[in-house]
Amino acid sequence: MNDQRVLEVEQKSPVSEEDNLIIDTVNKFLERDVKPFVKEFESEDKYPQLIADKMADLGLFGATISPEYGGLGLSAVTYSKIVENVSAVWMSVSGIFNSHLIMCAAVERFGSEEMKQYYLPKFASGEIRGGIALTEPDCGTDLQSIKTKAEKVGDDYIINGTKTWITNSVQGSILAVLVKTDTNIKPAHKGMSLILVEKKHGFVARKLKKLGYRGIDTGEVQLENVKVPKSNLIGEIEGKGLQQILAGLELGRINVAARGVGVARASLDDSIEYAKTRKTFGKPISEHQSIQIKLAEMATKLEASRLLTEQAAKAYDSGNRSDLQAGMAKLFATETALFNSTEAMRIHGGFGYSPEYNIERYYRDAPLLAIGEGTNELQKLIIAKQLVSDN
Repeated sequence: MNDQRVLEVEQKSPVSEEDNLIIDTVNKFLERDVKPFVKEFESEDKYPQLIADKMADLGLFGATISPEYGGLGLSAVTYSKIVENVSAVWMSVSGIFNSHLIMCAAVERFGSEEMKQYYLPKFASGEIRGGIALTEPDCGTDLQSIKTKAEKVGDDYIINGTKTWITNSVQGSILAVLVKTDTNIKPAHKGMSLILVEKKHGFVARKLKKLGYRGIDTGEVQLENVKVPKSNLIGEIEGKGLQQILAGLELGRINVAARGVGVARASLDDSIEYAKTRKTFGKPISEHQSIQIKLAEMATKLEASRLLTEQAAKAYDSGNRSDLQAGMAKLFATETALFNSTEAMRIHGGFGYSPEYNIERYYRDAPLLAIGEGTNELQKLIIAKQLVSDN
């Protein structure tokens, strides 16, 4: 293989002045409209409708959609910086527009021009908000084992099946649903398709309870004889669904890596602040060597995670295949979020276990990052296969 594959990525220009203004605007929004309300919404597991609406006003639902369709057209580099900053304040908020944007990417990359002209402006404005429906009660990482079927009847598809752990399924109004359009073909992925299903077509979602990642709606979706026009098939040709959604998951994994950086950063920042003020044995705990070692490890892992995430974003922006870089970033950054949140809990002691501090939220949110958008065990396989590949 090419030994430079990991390190050599086409270099993009630095973040533009316009993008910096967008980042600054988002930061002000987070400080003013999100940070004061996190504890209220998170503790009650209440959907932050007003926050979501304000994100639509900021254009975040169209962050990576091309300007010709009404989006901001942000690079993955800029987008990942926004996601990091959002996640450092409240990780749940980033999920509202991430799942939506994976759906958008599938439509913009593979949809017909008619589909793009109709849906993408509505997606970009936040008028229509949704996500992706992949996993099922008996199927997560092994997507080729899905059982949801779409049968062609005249000019429609009739869809039957159950999807679970689906973001934006309760509050959103549309999902890109991965289905089997041919259950007999081998290999199975050749019989899989991606279809846009609006709530008005008849799917029903119920909210699921979770340890962390609260506030955002995560649901179980029932599709029972749901009739969808054939024109809602993404790409117009059946059998391309798995490849279409895997391409979108490259951006999704960069997003999750950026979330990991955000949670790891918040864990470190809170720990530094606490260590400077908390005293034991007559001095701040920041002067104790054991605490200094923890902070040093947390900071080093954070910086490495940020650099890996930026490298993955640059690879994605180059237009080249980026699953290797995205997998590395996702793996390392999310494990860092787990590490930093755990160390933050230890540094804070009993106070870290109290909801009066944010540490227990980071500690509950971080494990999801090691599972979502492909488990970290899967990321290791993706990385290894790319390392030994001759392509």
